[in-house]
Amino acid sequence: MSLNILLVDDSETIRAVMEKTLHIAEIPVSNVYHAGNGREALDILAEEWVDLVFADINMPVMNGVEMIEKMCEDGLMKTIPVVVVSTEGSQTRIESLKNKGITAYIRKPFKPEDFRAIVDDLTGGSNAAA
Repeated sequence: MSLNILLVDDSETIRAVMEKTLHIAEIPVSNVYHAGNGREALDILAEEWVDLVFADINMPVMNGVEMIEKMCEDGLMKTIPVVVVSTEGSQTRIESLKNKGITAYIRKPFKPEDFRAIVDDLTGGSNAAA
């Protein structure tokens, strides 16, 4: 099963690195969508089927927390797993984000194994490379 993944970060470079990391981790991907902030992400989510979102917290226009809150208000969007990818890593912050509905947290700088472990956990390991 291939996944449709949305990458949300205000840095185009970080989004490109995340996409490359998905490929290095051998995660089967159908489509990768890019958004520079939470508002752009919500627009994409309203138009495209997305299986998983990887999102930064600190972004202009609409930050990751605001995006997650808006997703939780939508019947379909609230079912989409959101993985926060951020430099912010205090346990208090992570717990606060989990209470808001995130599925997992990856700390920057990240490794392909971080993405692989999250996807395997979310899919029961069914996406392991053959």
